[in-house]
Amino acid sequence: MSSELARWQEFVAGLDRLGRAITAPPFPESARDTVEGLRHLALQTVCWLEWSVGHQNPRAPMFQRQNDLVLQWGGPNADNIYRHARVHPSLTYRIVGKMHSCEDFILAIRHNFMHMEGSGTIAELSAHEIGVGAGDDFEILLGGEGDEPNRVPLPDGALSVSIREYYFDWQAREPATFTIECLDADAPTDAFTANDLTFGLDEAATHLHRSLTYWNQYMLDARADQRDNEFGAGYDVQRGLAAAKYAFCFFDLAPDEALIIDCDVPQSRYWSFHLYQLAWWEALEYATRVTTRNHTQTRISDDGLIRVVVAHEDPGVPNWLDTEGRREALLTLRWFWPSGDPPSPSTRVVKLAAVRAALPPDTPTVDAATRRAEIAARRAHLAWRFRT
Repeated sequence: MSSELARWQEFVAGLDRLGRAITAPPFPESARDTVEGLRHLALQTVCWLEWSVGHQNPRAPMFQRQNDLVLQWGGPNADNIYRHARVHPSLTYRIVGKMHSCEDFILAIRHNFMHMEGSGTIAELSAHEIGVGAGDDFEILLGGEGDEPNRVPLPDGALSVSIREYYFDWQAREPATFTIECLDADAPTDAFTANDLTFGLDEAATHLHRSLTYWNQYMLDARADQRDNEFGAGYDVQRGLAAAKYAFCFFDLAPDEALIIDCDVPQSRYWSFHLYQLAWWEALEYATRVTTRNHTQTRISDDGLIRVVVAHEDPGVPNWLDTEGRREALLTLRWFWPSGDPPSPSTRVVKLAAVRAALPPDTPTVDAATRRAEIAARRAHLAWRFRT
């Protein structure tokens, strides 16, 4: 047997062990969790094999799209497209593109992905900081010499460039385009070798194990630090983006209950509410259900407060978030590029039948036709954004 085949068999055996691990404690054990966990493992295998085997050469970089409608991990933002390309500090790169309907992006230079040891953001740049907005063309240089506002350094330890595109107003329009090239690559790409295969399988196996175990424990620890049906204190994600602020609310709602969130409007360029699974930390389905809302999709009450309703059934009011019938899940509040004090969300658990009475008298009614139109608009936008 060749050493390459032996390494492949070891990789497959590791998948089997990981499948057994995620269907037992400390992972959730319900039938739904098991099905979702094995699906998550299958898709994570696709994700990390693609990255580690297909995107391992920093002299021939290509953007890999992750955390879209399919390949999700670590609580992805439904308002983003995420792209990653492998880079090396000794090389210089040029990124060229056009914003089209994208309103902003954050470009980050990373040591590694969040679930990996030694990860962290070591440089970042937002589109609006260099005067780039919807419809604009742009060019950004990575590494090399120069101090232009559109040049980002590649410090020692830089492994990847990651881009988060932001879509605030979900219109059925062309999304942003990004290309990357290595300016130091002046020869054909080297042939893929047995060493490259071994490296790719080893790195993918590490990503798989770290991603599934790290994020499950992350969720367990976060929930243990606060009370269900209440927001914990807002915080920065360690090793994450400087622009990013978050607050978590783990909820546990009976079938006839709803969670009402009252919140002042965050003083920030962007804010949103998102629902997530536990353990696998995938976003709840947001193309055919309303499980996320950002600052352009949320009604502000006449008294200046945001009121969001998390419920298993549509209560016929604005700002409903659909739980998919999950008794337990996570609600995340994001506010990025803050300019003032953090928001102070409060929560109330009420009976579903009492939701309207618990809201201000000026709260409008959202009928079934209006809700269908809202979902149709979401689907139309996402079809353009992800080319589905």
